[in-house]
Amino acid sequence: MTATTTTLIGRGGGGGVGLCFNPNHDPRHGSLFFLFLSADPSSLPPHPHRSLLPPRLLLLIRRPTNEYALSSSSASLACTTALLPPSRGRPRMDVTRKETLWINNRFNPHWVPARLQFQQRKPFAFSTPRGSEHAGRLFRMEQLWEELWEEFFSDPSQWWDNRLTKKTPKHPDFKHKRTLEGLWVDGWRNPSWVKERMSSMTLGHTQSGDGLRSRVSGSFCNADRLSKLCEEGRLKEALHMLELMVQQTTKPPIHAYVCLLKGCSRRKALAEGKQVHALIVQSVLDSNILLANTLVRMYSKCGSLLHAHKVFSNMPQHDVYSWTAIISAYADSGELEEAINLFHQMQETGLAPDKVLFVPLLKACARLADLEQGRQLHSDIIKRGFQSDAIVGSTLVNMYAKCGCTEDARELFYNMSERDVVSWTAMIAGYAQTGLGKEALALYEQMKQEGLQPNHVTFVLLLKACANLAALEQGKQLHSEIIKRGFQSDVVVASTLVDMYAKCGCTEDARELFNNISERDVVSWTAMIAGYAQNGPAHEALALYEQMKQAGFAPDKVLFVLLLKACASLAALKQGKQLHSEIIKRGFQSDVVVTSTLVDMYAKCGCTEDARELFDNMSERNVVSWTAMIAGYAQNGLAQEALALFEQMHREGTKPNEVTYISVLSACAHSGLVDQGQYVFDSMCKNHGVTPTREHYACMVDLLGRAGCLDDAELFVNKMPIQPDNVVWMTLLGAARNHGHVEIGRRAFDRVVKLEPKYAAPYVLLSNIYAGAGRKDELAKIRNEMKEAGVKKMPGCS
Repeated sequence: MTATTTTLIGRGGGGGVGLCFNPNHDPRHGSLFFLFLSADPSSLPPHPHRSLLPPRLLLLIRRPTNEYALSSSSASLACTTALLPPSRGRPRMDVTRKETLWINNRFNPHWVPARLQFQQRKPFAFSTPRGSEHAGRLFRMEQLWEELWEEFFSDPSQWWDNRLTKKTPKHPDFKHKRTLEGLWVDGWRNPSWVKERMSSMTLGHTQSGDGLRSRVSGSFCNADRLSKLCEEGRLKEALHMLELMVQQTTKPPIHAYVCLLKGCSRRKALAEGKQVHALIVQSVLDSNILLANTLVRMYSKCGSLLHAHKVFSNMPQHDVYSWTAIISAYADSGELEEAINLFHQMQETGLAPDKVLFVPLLKACARLADLEQGRQLHSDIIKRGFQSDAIVGSTLVNMYAKCGCTEDARELFYNMSERDVVSWTAMIAGYAQTGLGKEALALYEQMKQEGLQPNHVTFVLLLKACANLAALEQGKQLHSEIIKRGFQSDVVVASTLVDMYAKCGCTEDARELFNNISERDVVSWTAMIAGYAQNGPAHEALALYEQMKQAGFAPDKVLFVLLLKACASLAALKQGKQLHSEIIKRGFQSDVVVTSTLVDMYAKCGCTEDARELFDNMSERNVVSWTAMIAGYAQNGLAQEALALFEQMHREGTKPNEVTYISVLSACAHSGLVDQGQYVFDSMCKNHGVTPTREHYACMVDLLGRAGCLDDAELFVNKMPIQPDNVVWMTLLGAARNHGHVEIGRRAFDRVVKLEPKYAAPYVLLSNIYAGAGRKDELAKIRNEMKEAGVKKMPGCS
């Protein structure tokens, strides 16, 4: 088309409205049609088609995005923007003020387009070659806001002022009582001259050094800074800022309190959370339901269930979020029964639970292995139609797996209509956390075959499975995939890698990884210290702990337990006492696990009196505590004290476990108390329902062997209801060596070599028996057998 066509569409108010086509249009620019109205041509900027336009003109350009690009008779407006390529969502710009405006924008209140008409005329319809119809809205930008101002802001009483009660910055500062439309004081889409006019309104403003400014606007600026401080973990600074805001005449917005409470939840900062609560009460906002719900969550995350329940009880009304907050608090604290009771109370009030509420309840069932309650929740989920939700379904899979019902978990998993990475990870977690590491690794391979990408949680679970299996090769393969997918910088993944290598005995590789972690946390330090404490060298664990303290990290209870075990294995009494002082300083001495480990450390260092004093002063004792003290007596040759404490344990109603019996039998063996040991072993089987393991049988063989009852010991081994392992036969062989019994020694040797043909220790023991008996021929023969078997000669072999 080479000619410009002009069509008269409508006429009104002394001017004509027409449509003309740009003959020099570029297809990239779209089909440019000019809609014009009479205007003053003298004020127009230069334009290539100005001669084609009527004397008075206002241009509106129709664009492919169904938006209208604006230019005006004002010289300050860029008419040349009509020739720019189309850009989705691009505004028209006022050249002088550099402000932007969208005509058909979703952020505009619905009454704004109604005013985007020139002199309140109805828009003129026109057609495009594509046949679609649109409305042209003609106006000047200055006139737009002037008209809006006169109509909507001439009477401030027509607006609700929400600035002090708004929950988040997304809520409007003002809401019009008639139109119910919202308005923001510092809306970033407002032109600067509009902000100036708004700041001059008498709606709660004060005089400052820079002139009239909005106190509320400043309050929200402070709230934004406070929010950033919370994200950075600078809670004390944020709290101080909130205190200053409360002291000002303009109160801080609700979301300022919410941000700080959430920061306290993330950091488990109970003291700071209580101070925020006090400021909320001081500001008479304690009845605000949003703040009350956030307070409940904060107290529960900080471990103060009592305060959480108190806040909940004092709320004037509860919504579903309130109930979810308190039920989650009890569920996360392991109080499943109370959480379920609250769940039923909520239903009695007529409120229907949402799918979010079932997730913490199912997690609590999984953590407590409460299968019956989990099944009841599953039934309720089906009734409410939530079983198809991916998160609920994944949590159900995890619950069944952790309760030991891997078949049910697998059936649920494979019946899910849509399985995402969360679902797969839940099933992998079920396998990994129930000791089915091989199944977890196999499921991961299937997950990859289906094209799903694992996340960092998936890798953490798989690495833990490798650690439990001591599967070093699979762990290395996972390490390669972690690097390939860029997860090696994740501190949790890196810490789990350290733990995996350490548990697989590769402490050097673990240390290299640990040294390369850019940002270490307590988990990272604990993983590396645990590797040294459990796999050696133990003295490195203590040295690394000193570095951890210098780096400014505070140890937790788990770390103290690991360090105390390292001290026990080294008999490092001095370091153990220093750790004891730190434990008291940090308030962990009342923890039963920590105190039991302290008892064990003192006993293994030979300080049985200190161990017993600690034991007697424990406010709470469990089977681990009793066993630690009994084992301490046994290891120091105090069999009578061990047996007396064992009897006291029975009297006080604590049921001994397998480890307790091993300690008692060991004490009897080292002291030659055959009758007492035999009685303990028989009562374990008959009276207490504890099934003996190979370790218990080995203790009885050791008991009989040390007492010289080798025939009884051999008969005992032959009558064992389970197959003796090499430990049992080696115990009998050692007893034969101690007493010079050649025949029993030879028979025990034959059994050990049959089980472990490359094991050098039985050759050494039998050689010593032959040497002690003066049997040179048999000695030479056993040495030849040793060479033929390819066993290297060990020190101590005569």
